[in-house]
Amino acid sequence: MSSSTSQRPWAGFLGTWVLIPDSCNHEQGLPPRAGRYVISEAEGRLTFTIDWVDAAGASHQVSFSGIPDGAPARFAGGELADALAVSAPSARRLDSVAFRGGQALMFAERQLDDVGTTMRVVQQVKLPDGSRPTNVSLYRKHLPS
Repeated sequence: MSSSTSQRPWAGFLGTWVLIPDSCNHEQGLPPRAGRYVISEAEGRLTFTIDWVDAAGASHQVSFSGIPDGAPARFAGGELADALAVSAPSARRLDSVAFRGGQALMFAERQLDDVGTTMRVVQQVKLPDGSRPTNVSLYRKHLPS
Protein backbone atom coordinates (compact mmCIF):
# COMPACT_ATOMS: atom_id res chain seq x y z
CA MET A 1 0.00 0.00 0.00
CA SER A 2 1.41 3.38 -0.93
CA SER A 3 1.79 6.07 1.72
CA SER A 4 -0.84 8.13 -0.13
CA THR A 5 -3.33 5.28 0.19
CA SER A 6 -2.49 4.64 3.85
CA GLN A 7 -3.00 8.34 4.65
CA ARG A 8 -6.08 8.58 2.40
CA PRO A 9 -7.57 5.07 2.25
CA TRP A 10 -10.44 6.38 0.12
CA ALA A 11 -8.12 7.41 -2.75
CA GLY A 12 -9.04 4.36 -4.87
CA PHE A 13 -12.70 5.41 -4.83
CA LEU A 14 -12.05 8.84 -6.35
CA GLY A 15 -13.22 9.25 -9.92
CA THR A 16 -16.20 8.48 -12.11
CA TRP A 17 -18.01 5.14 -11.96
CA VAL A 18 -20.57 3.89 -14.50
CA LEU A 19 -23.45 1.65 -13.45
CA ILE A 20 -23.60 -1.91 -14.79
CA PRO A 21 -27.43 -2.04 -15.10
CA ASP A 22 -27.70 -5.84 -15.25
CA SER A 23 -25.91 -6.08 -11.89
CA CYS A 24 -28.68 -4.37 -9.92
CA ASN A 25 -30.51 -6.35 -7.25
CA HIS A 26 -33.07 -4.04 -5.61
CA GLU A 27 -35.42 -4.93 -2.78
CA GLN A 28 -36.78 -1.36 -2.70
CA GLY A 29 -37.88 0.30 -5.94
CA LEU A 30 -37.07 -0.67 -9.49
CA PRO A 31 -33.42 -0.71 -10.62
CA PRO A 32 -32.25 2.24 -12.73
CA ARG A 33 -31.68 1.98 -16.48
CA ALA A 34 -28.38 3.83 -16.26
CA GLY A 35 -26.28 5.64 -13.70
CA ARG A 36 -23.06 7.44 -12.92
CA TYR A 37 -21.39 7.82 -9.52
CA VAL A 38 -18.70 10.47 -9.04
CA ILE A 39 -16.59 10.61 -5.88
CA SER A 40 -14.32 13.64 -5.53
CA GLU A 41 -12.21 15.20 -2.80
CA ALA A 42 -11.62 18.83 -1.91
CA GLU A 43 -10.50 20.52 1.29
CA GLY A 44 -10.72 17.33 3.35
CA ARG A 45 -14.26 16.49 2.23
CA LEU A 46 -15.50 13.73 -0.02
CA THR A 47 -18.36 14.62 -2.34
CA PHE A 48 -20.63 11.95 -3.78
CA THR A 49 -22.66 12.89 -6.87
CA ILE A 50 -24.99 10.25 -8.26
CA ASP A 51 -26.90 10.66 -11.54
CA TRP A 52 -29.34 8.01 -12.73
CA VAL A 53 -32.14 7.31 -15.16
CA ASP A 54 -34.99 5.47 -13.44
CA ALA A 55 -37.02 2.58 -14.85
CA ALA A 56 -39.56 5.06 -16.28
CA GLY A 57 -36.84 7.06 -18.08
CA ALA A 58 -36.73 10.10 -15.76
CA SER A 59 -33.34 11.60 -14.85
CA HIS A 60 -32.33 12.25 -11.23
CA GLN A 61 -29.32 13.55 -9.32
CA VAL A 62 -28.30 13.60 -5.68
CA SER A 63 -25.14 15.05 -4.20
CA PHE A 64 -23.82 15.04 -0.64
CA SER A 65 -20.47 15.42 1.08
CA GLY A 66 -18.76 14.65 4.34
CA ILE A 67 -15.41 14.48 6.09
CA PRO A 68 -14.25 10.84 6.09
CA ASP A 69 -13.53 10.71 9.83
CA GLY A 70 -16.49 8.53 10.88
CA ALA A 71 -18.04 11.24 13.06
CA PRO A 72 -21.66 12.27 12.43
CA ALA A 73 -21.85 15.89 11.26
CA ARG A 74 -24.84 18.15 10.67
CA PHE A 75 -26.36 17.46 7.30
CA ALA A 76 -29.11 19.26 5.37
CA GLY A 77 -31.00 16.15 4.32
CA GLY A 78 -34.46 17.61 4.84
CA GLU A 79 -36.94 15.26 6.47
CA LEU A 80 -34.76 12.25 5.65
CA ALA A 81 -31.53 13.04 7.50
CA ASP A 82 -30.03 15.64 9.83
CA ALA A 83 -26.53 14.13 10.23
CA LEU A 84 -24.12 12.18 8.06
CA ALA A 85 -21.03 10.13 8.90
CA VAL A 86 -18.48 9.08 6.27
CA SER A 87 -15.73 6.58 7.04
CA ALA A 88 -13.06 4.63 5.19
CA PRO A 89 -12.42 1.47 7.25
CA SER A 90 -9.92 0.27 4.62
CA ALA A 91 -8.55 1.03 1.16
CA ARG A 92 -11.30 -1.19 -0.30
CA ARG A 93 -14.27 0.08 1.72
CA LEU A 94 -15.95 3.49 2.00
CA ASP A 95 -19.10 3.87 4.10
CA SER A 96 -21.70 6.51 4.81
CA VAL A 97 -24.49 6.53 7.36
CA ALA A 98 -27.33 9.06 7.44
CA PHE A 99 -29.01 9.82 10.76
CA ARG A 100 -32.31 11.41 11.76
CA GLY A 101 -32.81 12.39 15.40
CA GLY A 102 -29.75 10.37 16.42
CA GLN A 103 -30.97 7.15 14.76
CA ALA A 104 -29.03 5.59 11.88
CA LEU A 105 -31.58 5.22 9.07
CA MET A 106 -29.66 4.95 5.79
CA PHE A 107 -26.47 3.01 5.17
CA ALA A 108 -24.24 2.81 2.10
CA GLU A 109 -21.22 0.54 1.89
CA ARG A 110 -18.94 0.85 -1.13
CA GLN A 111 -16.45 -1.94 -1.79
CA LEU A 112 -13.70 -2.10 -4.41
CA ASP A 113 -12.73 -5.34 -6.11
CA ASP A 114 -9.14 -6.61 -5.92
CA VAL A 115 -7.94 -4.43 -8.81
CA GLY A 116 -9.98 -1.31 -8.01
CA THR A 117 -11.94 -1.19 -11.25
CA THR A 118 -15.33 -2.37 -9.97
CA MET A 119 -17.21 -0.82 -7.06
CA ARG A 120 -20.04 -2.69 -5.33
CA VAL A 121 -22.55 -0.38 -3.65
CA VAL A 122 -24.84 -1.83 -0.99
CA GLN A 123 -27.54 0.59 0.20
CA GLN A 124 -29.90 -0.17 3.05
CA VAL A 125 -32.73 1.87 4.55
CA LYS A 126 -34.36 1.29 7.93
CA LEU A 127 -38.10 1.75 7.41
CA PRO A 128 -40.62 2.68 10.14
CA ASP A 129 -41.85 -0.95 10.30
CA GLY A 130 -38.30 -2.07 11.19
CA SER A 131 -37.62 -3.73 7.82
CA ARG A 132 -34.31 -3.04 6.07
CA PRO A 133 -34.62 -3.39 2.30
CA THR A 134 -31.26 -3.59 0.56
CA ASN A 135 -30.26 -2.48 -2.94
CA VAL A 136 -27.02 -3.74 -4.50
CA SER A 137 -25.40 -2.38 -7.68
CA LEU A 138 -22.05 -2.68 -9.40
CA TYR A 139 -20.19 0.21 -11.04
CA ARG A 140 -17.21 0.07 -13.39
CA LYS A 141 -14.52 2.75 -13.07
CA HIS A 142 -14.49 5.10 -16.04
CA LEU A 143 -10.93 5.40 -17.28
CA PRO A 144 -10.29 8.35 -19.59
CA SER A 145 -9.12 7.29 -23.04
